[in-house]
Formats: sequence, structure tokens, C-alpha cells
Amino acid sequence: MVSLSAVDSLLVATLVLLVGRLLSTRIGFLGRYSIPDPVIGGLLFAIGVFVLSTYTDIEIGVDTSMSSTFLLIFFSCIGLTADLRLLRRGGPRLVLFLLALAPFIVLQNLVGLGMAWVLDLHPLMGVLAGSITMLGGHGTGAAYAVGFSDVYNIQDIMALAMMSATIGLILGGVVGGPVGEWLLRRYQVPVPGGTAEAREEVEVLNGPEGKKPGLDAFSFIAALAAVFVCLGVGELLAETFADLPVNIPGFLWCLITGILIRNLGPFVKLELNDRASDIVGSVALSLFLAFSMMTIDLASASRLAGPLLLILAVQACVCIVYAAFFVFRIMRKDYEAAVISAAFCGFGLGATATAVANMQALSRRHGHAPEAFIVVPITGAFLVDIMNVVVLSLLISLPFIGGF
Repeated sequence: MVSLSAVDSLLVATLVLLVGRLLSTRIGFLGRYSIPDPVIGGLLFAIGVFVLSTYTDIEIGVDTSMSSTFLLIFFSCIGLTADLRLLRRGGPRLVLFLLALAPFIVLQNLVGLGMAWVLDLHPLMGVLAGSITMLGGHGTGAAYAVGFSDVYNIQDIMALAMMSATIGLILGGVVGGPVGEWLLRRYQVPVPGGTAEAREEVEVLNGPEGKKPGLDAFSFIAALAAVFVCLGVGELLAETFADLPVNIPGFLWCLITGILIRNLGPFVKLELNDRASDIVGSVALSLFLAFSMMTIDLASASRLAGPLLLILAVQACVCIVYAAFFVFRIMRKDYEAAVISAAFCGFGLGATATAVANMQALSRRHGHAPEAFIVVPITGAFLVDIMNVVVLSLLISLPFIGGF
């Protein structure tokens, strides 16, 4: 048994991330579907550990004591970059998108629970293959997997969460474009034409590159200080409200604290650099996911892979139908609505990045959709996490499912 120290484990995690980035830039399939670097590198590490333990007597133990802190840092940074003033930019179409999203979160979890009942699985497995990983992605999936594992001792839950989120990314990238094209042809939607290049998500959220404040050491120190405040206040709030009838995961308190600091700070002349906070959060999430993927037990997880794939296939079909026949209509049945519907498939099955990629593919062919490139990234930046956690907290607290 080779037990890695905390420092050694952190070194291995960074190497895993570097290998993941190298492969994602060299292998077109991985880059095309936005498979996260820690998932790629971490899965390779897990396969290597599995091979060593199977064919030799060598076992590798990774110190994951820092892992949960990285997760809290990530959600704190989401709050610290959540500028509520951006809500005004979305206008009425943003409200319509949120109205379409709210019932879908409930529907997605009901589908997961129903499939879990049909397949005779634990109800929490259905929720895990619902909005936790489909809408929430790897970060939210990992956060809930930790709770499910600690409280209910559900084996291999982390591996299944990562697998579910990764497959969702692929599905969201595959079906989004065809759904948008079908809607344009089916309803003969007029398109703006031209080949206007789609804006990058970061431009929508932060403005043109030239207007962004510069990064320096002080910016990162200020961002780290704000993160540590979020961690301390979040821990205090979690302990204070631990006895609420609705179980609220600890990371939500860090997220809320970050939102308050970001939006109330300017009134007391406290200005944080959003780019610094975003980089800190991205690094923290990458390291957390690397640790999570490095420690999965592939042998055990493979036994539940079949039922999970069946649930995800049904989820993909439901998302396609919902986007084509409900989202498109509620979003006014125009070109912007078709682009948003394509993005919804990436959003509902994968992540914001997948949704933006779907929008870019359509806009390069048919013309730019400016409202879509505001509404979807703003929702994905922080609104979806809040809505998702509220629904999940209420759902998991039900007696036949259980809370944590």
C-alpha cells in the first residue's frame, strides 16, 4: 500500500489536470464536447490504479483531506462573481427562460425518481441522475455525492455522479444543434443571416476584454480574503440553521455569502476583481474534481453503469421534447427562441459551456442571437444553482427519499 501525503496528493492532482488539458487539446472528440480536464486526467489515473491493484499487489492511497475545502471555495467564488445587476440586461426573455427552467428542474427529478423505482434502485440514485448532475454538472454532482456517501453510505456514488455528469455533457452537445436546426426548418423561422461570430460567454458576463480590470497579486489576495470570509460565515450559518426542517447543504451558505459580498460591497467601496475570483474558483473546482476522479472505484462503479445509462437516455429524450415543444413556444417561437432551445439541451443535460457551444454553432451558420447570448450565460452563472438547490433541498427532505 502506497499512501500519498497531502502534498504528494496535491502534486498528483495538478499533474492529472495537466495531462487532462493536454489530451483535451490533442483529441478532437474530448475538446468538441467540452469534457472537463480533471475528468479526463482523473479517469486515466483511476484506470491506472485499477490495473495496478488488479494485476499487482500495489495499491495507491490518496489523501483527500483538502477536497471538501476546494468545493466550498468553488461555490463561494460563484457567489463572488454573481452580479445581480446583470439581471436587467436579460429583460423579459430572461424571465421567460426562468419560468421554463423551474418546472423542468422538478420534471427532471421526477423522471429520475420514476426510473429508479422501475429499476429497483435507491431513490437517491434517481435524484443523482436528475438535476443534481444533469443540470448541476460535475460541481453540484460531487457536492451531493459527498453527502450521500457520508450519511447513507452509498457505495461508489462519487464515481456514478462523475459518470452521469460526463455523459450528460456529451449528450447535451450532441442533441442541441439538431434540435435547433429542426425547429428552424419545422416552423420556417426567419434567420438574421450572415456569419457573425458568437460572443464568448466571458464577454457577455464581463464586457469587452479591453474594459476588464487588470490582474495583479493584490487582486488575488483580495479574492482569497473574500473566499475565506465566505467559508467562515458559511460554516457559521450552516451550524446556526442545522435544525431547519428543510436540509440545506453547506455549500449553499457559502454561495449566498458570496452573493451578498459581491452585490453589497460596492456600497461600502469594496470592489473585487471578478476575473480573479473566477480563476480562484476554477482552480478549486478543478482540484476537487481531480481528487474525486482519482479516488473512484471503477470495479464497483461498473456494476451500476447499465441502469445509470438507461436513466440518462430517458432524461435526454425528455429534455429534447421539453426544449422543442415547450421552451421554444414560451420563448416566443422566433430565431432567438430556437437558439435558446438548442442551448437548453446543453444546459439541461450538461453545463453552461455546452449550452454556449450549441448557440455558437447555430449563430455561425444562421446569424447572431444577441438576447440568447445574454440570457443563457447569466442564468448559468448563478441563478440555476440557486433554483436547483432549492428544489433539491425540498425534494430530498421528503420522507420516502431522505435528507442529509
